[in-house]
Amino acid sequence: MAPKTERIQFLRAMRQLHRVRSFYAGGALLWAVSAAWAGWQSPGSRQMWVSVLLLAVFTGLLATAGLSLRRLAVPVTGRPAHHAASHKAASTRHAHA
Repeated sequence: MAPKTERIQFLRAMRQLHRVRSFYAGGALLWAVSAAWAGWQSPGSRQMWVSVLLLAVFTGLLATAGLSLRRLAVPVTGRPAHHAASHKAASTRHAHA
């Protein structure tokens, strides 16, 4: 049972990293807009530098999450992840005359 449990935990970690990466991307975008706005309104102000600092923090966190996802990526084997039913139409059986 251990390999199945490890696989489930691995998939949960991947999903969580995807969510965290999305959150960090949103934060980086927010702080980029904030830094641009503060720089436009009052260049060199404390508010601008705080926004730039938080932009750097969120960008670093985003890069770390992206690298972690890349490191955890499952190698492509060329096989489907699950065995789905074929997409061929089911043949109907007709009585031949």
